[in-house]
Amino acid sequence: MSEPRVSLVPMSDAQVAAWLPVAMAHYEQARIEAGDSPGQAAAARRASEERFFPGGRRVEGQLLHTVRLGDEEAGWLWIGPWGDEGTVWWVWDLMVHEPFRRRGVARRAMIAGEEVARAHGATSLMLNVFAYNEGAIALYRTLGFLPASIHMAKRL
Repeated sequence: MSEPRVSLVPMSDAQVAAWLPVAMAHYEQARIEAGDSPGQAAAARRASEERFFPGGRRVEGQLLHTVRLGDEEAGWLWIGPWGDEGTVWWVWDLMVHEPFRRRGVARRAMIAGEEVARAHGATSLMLNVFAYNEGAIALYRTLGFLPASIHMAKRL
């Protein structure tokens, strides 16, 4: 039997309000795991919230979706334009909840996200992935993403 269909369901404002602190805490922790100090990670979180969610409300054009596998909530996808031109889009955040991992959900969510971005005029899609997330890096490579820049660090 095949897996249920993966779909993207736009989040309501109430869902975004509930999602925001969870997603931003995850982002802050990911930055710490990638080498930021707790202070740096907290500052990056605040900057992201102020830029994309001033006053807790999303900026026009930023699209947040619940990723669903059949009738179940499997994660979230946040995509949106970078800059005013609107042709360069970013995958700002993709999360697949633990019980749904290793089942192709992230791949299918990314493909669906590409379709949404294209429908909104995107001609390219970019993303950032922390180097420790080797599974995500491998997935993104199979989806055609290539390194655009590489930041390197050395602990002293």
